[in-house]
Amino acid sequence: MAREQIAPTKSNLLRVKERLAVAEEGFDLLNQKREILVMELMRTVERVKILERSLDTRVSSAYPALKRMLVAVGRDRSDRLSRGIRYRFDIREKRESIAGMSLPSLEMRVPEATLKYSPANSFAECDETMLEFFELLKILTETAAVRTVAWRLAREVRKTQRRVNALEKIVIPTSRETKSFIESSLEERERESFFTNKLLKRKAGTDR
Repeated sequence: MAREQIAPTKSNLLRVKERLAVAEEGFDLLNQKREILVMELMRTVERVKILERSLDTRVSSAYPALKRMLVAVGRDRSDRLSRGIRYRFDIREKRESIAGMSLPSLEMRVPEATLKYSPANSFAECDETMLEFFELLKILTETAAVRTVAWRLAREVRKTQRRVNALEKIVIPTSRETKSFIESSLEERERESFFTNKLLKRKAGTDR
C-alpha cells in the first residue's frame, strides 16, 4: 500500500490525522449525496419513460389526423391555409432544485390555439390537426425538459462517484498507511530512547 513520503514526526502525524478525518467525513457525505442523486435519477428516468409513452400515444393520433386533413382539404389548400397561421412560442431556460442542486431545464409556453383563418375556409380536420399537434408539442417540450434534468443528474452521479472512488481507493488508504507508518516509527523511536536512557543510567550507576 502506498504512503506519503514525509518525515515521521509528531507534527506530521497531527496533520495526517486531520487530513484523514476530513477525508473520512467527506467520503460519508459524498456517499450520501451519491445515494440521493441515484434515487433522484431513477425517479427522473421513470418520468421520462412515462412521458415517452404519452409521446408515442400522441404521435399515433396526431399524424393520422394530419393525413385525414390532407385527404379532406388537399395538400395545396392546406399549404395556403398554413401560410397565414403564425404563433409565438416562448422557450426559455428554467432551474429545477433537486437534491440541493439547481439544475438547468427547459420551459416552453404554448400559446392558446385560436382560429387563424376564415370560418368559410374552416374544416373540422384542420382544427383537429392543429389541436393534436399543439398537444404533441407540449409533450415534446416536457419530455425534452425532463431528459435534460436526467442527463444533468447522470453527469453529477458520475462526478460524485469519481470523488467517492478517489477518497475510498487513494486518499483514505494512503492517509491511513502514512498514519500507521508515522505512529510505528514514533513508537520505535520512543522504545529506542527508553532503552538508551536505561543503559545510560545503568552505566552512570556502575561508574560511581
